[in-house]
Amino acid sequence: MLRYTLGKVFYGILVLFGVVSLIFVLFHVIPGDPVRMMMGQRGDEASIKAIEKEIGRDLPVFRQYIKYMNDLSPVSFHNRSNRVHFLYLDKDKYSYVELLGIGQNTLVLKWPYLRRSYQSKKAVVTILKDALPATLILTSAAISFAFLVGIILGITGALNQNRWPDRFLLVVTTIGMSGPSFFIAILVSWLFGYLWSDFTGLNMTGSLYEVDDFGRGEHLALSNLILPALTLGVRPLSVIMQLMRNSLLDVLDQDYIRTARAKGLTELVVIGKHALRNSLNPVITAVSGWFAGMLAGAVFVEMIFAWKGIGWEIVTALDQYDLPVVMGAVIVISSIFVLINILVDISYTYLDPRVKLQN
Repeated sequence: MLRYTLGKVFYGILVLFGVVSLIFVLFHVIPGDPVRMMMGQRGDEASIKAIEKEIGRDLPVFRQYIKYMNDLSPVSFHNRSNRVHFLYLDKDKYSYVELLGIGQNTLVLKWPYLRRSYQSKKAVVTILKDALPATLILTSAAISFAFLVGIILGITGALNQNRWPDRFLLVVTTIGMSGPSFFIAILVSWLFGYLWSDFTGLNMTGSLYEVDDFGRGEHLALSNLILPALTLGVRPLSVIMQLMRNSLLDVLDQDYIRTARAKGLTELVVIGKHALRNSLNPVITAVSGWFAGMLAGAVFVEMIFAWKGIGWEIVTALDQYDLPVVMGAVIVISSIFVLINILVDISYTYLDPRVKLQN
């Protein structure tokens, strides 16, 4: 198990390396000048060059890439004379340990350094740490809703194959899969947050925390979670329902299910104990993929519902050409995606004994 897990971690690191390299090249090739965005159109040439040198944009792209990868790497080289970088590490609460000194350079062990925002000067890790909980709560609520309801509807469809409940559910889920997230978000926000707000008591927009009308500080507003979670969960619910239905139908056609029924076991025991467990593998694969994908796909939903999570930060940073924030957000989302896939691969060995670990 340890060897298998380490192999998955190694491949995950390779994936993250490819993602980081791709987004670095992408954001340094596309047109745009973050320095102009920081200073406006009235910045003089000397000030522009000074800021370019401060943020490292005066270097060739390849050297910028090497420095960025060095900052991200847990084991990296740093110049002892460049105290600015170490001060940033201290100020942003980045603990580091000096491993080996080589002249003016030192090899350090540290947390990955995502740099600082061009606009707010705040550490990117601080910005993402404040925004990530809201996005995780939103995606967790959406995928939980999609998983529970999708499993129930999938079982219902499989047990009523080719009858009206099955046909009705297939039509509904097909519509759910074909609807773009931004369109569904606008429709749900307008219907339940505006047109029928007197009956639902829900708002068109709102984040996890809201400021009290009487100025007594922030308060938790869980009601604002309902509409964005429902919107974000519609498409994965449709996929999970159809996967569960088809997988369960395939399992119910197996010989061991017929043997269980021939032994006189009740249908509840046959479905719950024998069929359901073996039909969950494709569903769990879909859930893992959707959960990680929803972290990125939540961008439109968060903007429409003004839910201030990572999606909100990405759009705001793109509007201001704040590259460290955008790149840091992509790296965090990619890391979560890789981690979830590793955990799912390991969980297969427990859910299905037929899955064998390979060296």
